[in-house]
Amino acid sequence: MNHNLDTENKLEVDEAMISALSSRERPVKPNGISTSLTFGWRALLKIKYVPEQMLDVTAFPIMFLLMFTYLFGGAIAGSTSDYLQFLLPGILAMTVVTITMYTGMELNNDIRKGVFDRFRSLPIWGPSVLVGMLLVDTVRYSLASAIMITLGFIMGFRPDGGLVGVLLGVGLLLLFSFSLSWIWTTLGLILRSEKSLMGVSMLVLFPLTFVSNVFVDPRTLPSWLEAFVEVNPISLLVTATRGLMHGTATIEEISWVLLASVIIIGIFAPFTMYLYRKK
Repeated sequence: MNHNLDTENKLEVDEAMISALSSRERPVKPNGISTSLTFGWRALLKIKYVPEQMLDVTAFPIMFLLMFTYLFGGAIAGSTSDYLQFLLPGILAMTVVTITMYTGMELNNDIRKGVFDRFRSLPIWGPSVLVGMLLVDTVRYSLASAIMITLGFIMGFRPDGGLVGVLLGVGLLLLFSFSLSWIWTTLGLILRSEKSLMGVSMLVLFPLTFVSNVFVDPRTLPSWLEAFVEVNPISLLVTATRGLMHGTATIEEISWVLLASVIIIGIFAPFTMYLYRKK
């Protein structure tokens, strides 16, 4: 008798639980925008708890600008003030382009720790993990640009293109850097450690940034080296950014940078997403 009562009570409890669960509406599935912003917020929180990772967009740009302006400005241009007008857009481009590799490093770190697999198992829009990282990196690029330009104005930088030219130059730089980040996310999915990724990125970025028109006018270089500098994508970016800030940019110079950005995104964004799904 007691056994029958226990069975009946259990059935009533089960029916009540089923009724309670079935009467509730299913939560709305988050869209791609909200999940991308969530992962972007996650990346911002990582900066909050590890603030020293912001040294690459704060201390290093300041150090480079001060060092190259006052150590080499007089020797190269005869005047630190004149050299600053030439140097700042180039240093700005070099700084922002260099920190694009951190997108791939963060992704590679998540893969190594196993967090990547947990993200893939969630019922969310797949690319939101990558998009969130790239959005935060855009914030990092903007912060580095603001610091460099503010310091430049304090030191005497006076762009002939005015505020509009500066904003257009920074915008073009952010677009190119965003496209370049897709290369490092691709490598972040392929390479087995973040140290390997850092080594490969420095192997690529070091010669491209230093053998360019960041520091000197290509016309002062040997003819064979000048030919390489003229087609260097970093040189094309610096020329367009420098031209926008000083009001001398041409449609052709800007178009080359836009074309390069579209090509890089068109190649590496789909490849990254393919690897992301198949990893």
